[in-house]
Amino acid sequence: MFKALLSTWTLFTGIAMIMLGNGLQGSLLGIRASLEGFSTTTTGFIMTGYFVGFLGGSLLVPRWVRNVGHIRVFAALASLASVAILAHAVFINAPLWALMRLMTGFCYAGLYIVAESWLNEAATNENRGKLLSLYMIVTYGGVALGQLLLNLSPPQSFVLFVVASALISLALVPMSLSLISAPALPSPRFISPLELYRASPLGVIGATGVGMANGAWFGMGAVYATQLGLGVNQVALFLMSNYIGAIALQWPIGWLSDRFDRRWILTLVAFAAAAAAALTTMTLAELGNPWLLYLGTALFGGTMSPLYSLCIAHTNDFLERDQMVAASGTLVLVGGAGASFGPTIASVAMNTLGTDGFFWALAAILGGIGGFALYRMTRRAAVPLAEQGHYVTDTPYSSMYSTEYAVEEAAEWPEQNADTEDNPTETV
Repeated sequence: MFKALLSTWTLFTGIAMIMLGNGLQGSLLGIRASLEGFSTTTTGFIMTGYFVGFLGGSLLVPRWVRNVGHIRVFAALASLASVAILAHAVFINAPLWALMRLMTGFCYAGLYIVAESWLNEAATNENRGKLLSLYMIVTYGGVALGQLLLNLSPPQSFVLFVVASALISLALVPMSLSLISAPALPSPRFISPLELYRASPLGVIGATGVGMANGAWFGMGAVYATQLGLGVNQVALFLMSNYIGAIALQWPIGWLSDRFDRRWILTLVAFAAAAAAALTTMTLAELGNPWLLYLGTALFGGTMSPLYSLCIAHTNDFLERDQMVAASGTLVLVGGAGASFGPTIASVAMNTLGTDGFFWALAAILGGIGGFALYRMTRRAAVPLAEQGHYVTDTPYSSMYSTEYAVEEAAEWPEQNADTEDNPTETV
């Protein structure tokens, strides 16, 4: 593992800078949109652009990489992303912001694809799981720490836009110095959403719902906190607590899902996330203690974020091994499509119900996932515990290639583990 880290530190440094910039920019735009007087609906429309662009980049950038190479594509997309960030500070115009947000999503999809394919090239069967876990920590940690950068300068100034732009540009330096040879990028493989739904209705509906919830949070979380009356420092801590919770609870929930009926774990986690959202908006926000709000948000993030990996693992439980990689690409697209609606759903709820509509919308989405999971348990028997696949953590902020590598890692999990003392059938 130490040898692998020596060869990949440049990649992880570049990825960290990308995520710092992404975390800062997403929150900054939400705050700045409120300060500029954009309506909640308009802001939701602007934020939706990121996820639409991300979907487009996921489909188009792999072809570019195969035609002109990794480093050229990475340099071009980093430059475009850097310019798009600065355009927000120069032109205060909602349609232009939406267009720039779309460009940012497109570029970030490509940046993730290049970085993740490089990372997979450095991984072996022995260390891939550890590198994926480290990638998850760097991804969530980068987005979380990006919130603290909000305190460097007042959001009304152009300084934070320059900081976000500089982080993206600086990511080019370690990535260009990487000694890892550029891998051959495989062509994306997909199963039609209908075919995948027939194999695993809960996996598809769950991934769509989780995408909506993540899109709503990433797009409108800062807007909600600003309208709640929090200062910039408090907004940063509010957003950061979500990602800290996501890091803290990923492994415990994954451990449980490998040892019990995964559908029950998915159901309970979905209802727990819905309850955390409802309780946060019902009680914690009214008590006047922001630290209670941060705690509620951490619990919400800790239960919402693992749902993405649970949906992937559950879907794989009903697929043959040779179907899993193709299914992973479809799940990412399905989740991305859901994320495209997330900011709009949150903005409509906030317009209808007031500021509290933000968390009520999240509670409804996640509660719907839990309810559908209960329904599905009445329609099909559970997969025997000994035949369940392995849970591998993935994030909704990465590309289909990260999910593909996580699925490959899960498929390669040693079958002899079923015969050890940790055999799931002996746990229940």
